[in-house]
Amino acid sequence: MPSRGKSSKDRVTIFDIAEQTGLSITAVSFALNGRKGISEKNRKRVLQVAEELGWAPASAARSLVGARTLTLGLVLARDPRGLGVESFYMQFFAGLEIELAPRGYSLLLQVAPDRESELATLETWRSSRRVDGVVLVDLSTDDPRVEWANRRGALPSVVVGDPSVAGGLTSVWTDDAASMREAVAHLDDLGHRRIARVSGVGQLAHTRIRDDAFLDELDQRELDAVLVRTDYSLEAGARVTRELLQAENRPTALIFDNDVMAVAGLSVTQEMEMSVPTDVSLVAWDDSVLCAYTFPGLTALSHDVVAFGSHVARRFFDVLDGAEPGAFLDSTPALHVRGSTGKAPVVR
Repeated sequence: MPSRGKSSKDRVTIFDIAEQTGLSITAVSFALNGRKGISEKNRKRVLQVAEELGWAPASAARSLVGARTLTLGLVLARDPRGLGVESFYMQFFAGLEIELAPRGYSLLLQVAPDRESELATLETWRSSRRVDGVVLVDLSTDDPRVEWANRRGALPSVVVGDPSVAGGLTSVWTDDAASMREAVAHLDDLGHRRIARVSGVGQLAHTRIRDDAFLDELDQRELDAVLVRTDYSLEAGARVTRELLQAENRPTALIFDNDVMAVAGLSVTQEMEMSVPTDVSLVAWDDSVLCAYTFPGLTALSHDVVAFGSHVARRFFDVLDGAEPGAFLDSTPALHVRGSTGKAPVVR
């Protein structure tokens, strides 16, 4: 007599997994769906058997696990060409996958041309129940996605960003203000009196937080501040570096808002026959392989981005399980000093 869960095409179902493990259908569905109510030993057993049998969620299977799609959604309003260069999101996605894969979940990533399209995609996912929930990144002040996520019937959402802009949603954040102050203090200790910040997109909340900390810390230390905005690209990093270093009253240190622009800035100093750090010091935000293997190595604000992504995924599953919203500090990026920072030159 054929198994109840087998179709004419012999598709593996949770009935087959239950039979193989000796567990109930309910226990198997809990394990495949990442829900509480099953021991860790049995959860691992179910996932192992599911992999051995070649189980994959289908519409019939999803109906047995609470109509969940086993998918986490993330929309990025960024130039897709930049994602292939900047390492942050590649590491972040890897961290998400570390937690998603063992639970049978997939990441649905959509790149949108602008905020309006990003919000439209989220609404399409909500109305079609395409995903079980979403991660919201690159928040702006008064971000419309926060209001969207707080509406009745909205998808479970986790904000990657400061609690001040999360609108009461569960958020996972890094203390960017404290990190910026540490970078400024390092340069002040080296004698730099005029420091430039090569900033990112102005409407983003984390840009504002870093800007405010930069300006306030330099003001408290009675240092001269220069603030310029970019779009995070290699081209912008190179252009702004050249303009700053050609200025009559040039800064002796530059803090870049990502690793890509810092590498571009280092290349410009070589073109201009300037020595790093003898003539100018450079600091990057978000340490990466790029920072470690340039010459000289770039001093960078460093935190474990892969672990950060994994932390976000765990909070997503907590939200799915009905946890109360909370704000969770992941880390404070620490300054990793390399060869690109040194004593300030005498500028005449």
